[in-house]
Amino acid sequence: MTLTLPADEARRIILRAQGFLCAEGRRGGPSAALRRLGAVQLDTISVLARSHELVAYARLGAVGRRQVERAYWDEPARAFEYWCHAACVLPIEDWPLYAFRRRAFRERRYRWHEVPPTVDKVLEQVRLNGPVTTADIGGAKNGGPWWDWSDSKIAIEWLLDTGQVVCTRRVGWRRVYELAERAVPGHLLGEDLSDAECVTRLARLAGRALGVATRADLVDFLRLNASHAALLDAALLDGGTGLVPVRVPGWPERSASAWADPAALEGSPRGRHRTTLLSPFDSLVWDRARTARVFGFNHRLEAYVPKDKRVHGYFAMPVLAGGRLIGRVDPAREGSTLVARQIGLEPGVDPRKAAGPLAEALREAASWVGCDAVRIDRAEPVLREALLAEIP
Repeated sequence: MTLTLPADEARRIILRAQGFLCAEGRRGGPSAALRRLGAVQLDTISVLARSHELVAYARLGAVGRRQVERAYWDEPARAFEYWCHAACVLPIEDWPLYAFRRRAFRERRYRWHEVPPTVDKVLEQVRLNGPVTTADIGGAKNGGPWWDWSDSKIAIEWLLDTGQVVCTRRVGWRRVYELAERAVPGHLLGEDLSDAECVTRLARLAGRALGVATRADLVDFLRLNASHAALLDAALLDGGTGLVPVRVPGWPERSASAWADPAALEGSPRGRHRTTLLSPFDSLVWDRARTARVFGFNHRLEAYVPKDKRVHGYFAMPVLAGGRLIGRVDPAREGSTLVARQIGLEPGVDPRKAAGPLAEALREAASWVGCDAVRIDRAEPVLREALLAEIP
């Protein structure tokens, strides 16, 4: 039997599952948030903070940044870095579930680069001297552009891809590599799952993190190739994932058939909505097609778009308020001032009503990053006037 979910109800279930509705999503701090989300995407861009810090902040408010770091990179390991939706921090207990991807890498013997003949030598260096950074094994680059990796860097990343080494902590922004057998708890290393078991269990976790998801959403969350997506299809069909079929009228017809976490369907999602700025890499919005379907919000990261062609700004952050995405802020810092270089609202959003939530989001973000003032550079005149009345 397929349950019918109104689109607004599906949206609230998604917000609750992602930690933006009800107090439950804020319990347990960053470590619990990571386990609820299943994956926190990493990225090198840092504006107000790095994206993995923004993800915790968006849900928990002014959580200490050192507390966030400890939740992701600590000893003994509570998390590890690997490929899920993209490069992500993942709960350490999920190590066995990525065996299917480690096997696929081993079979290909290639990802972005050919595997160099020095890979065994690098593995031995880690065995003898680990944990190590790339600086300890000869450096990360050959001296050219950023993608011009040294053989040592290619080798250590290959060892990471195939699970022979693991990154469970960082020094600054540098990965620290250690033998998996020394860093991953033995009971997790010893768990031997088939590809089908890995995909089935990961789909269950992804469905719980997303609340309500189409097949395409699950494939995107886990970035499954065609053969692994076929395993997902089989698991959904035979009920192995534990997810239940739902239909969401109002979503595009090809996406109306979806899957839901049964626990998420228990009771109507109620409570206080979080008002906040979101990283473009936040799992609430990282899938652009899903964001458009659930929120009617079309977003594109413009960091890699030429400056004169940007519409919303370098690192425009969606603004979540009242369970809706009401606009975007492109932020920056100048000393102790948070600068809103550009603010734009979605069509139909009343600037006078939006000013209060926007001001709240800006003030809280400023305080969190140690700023004591907020400056508005560009905004539509009515919105600018209303914001200036809200922000001293």
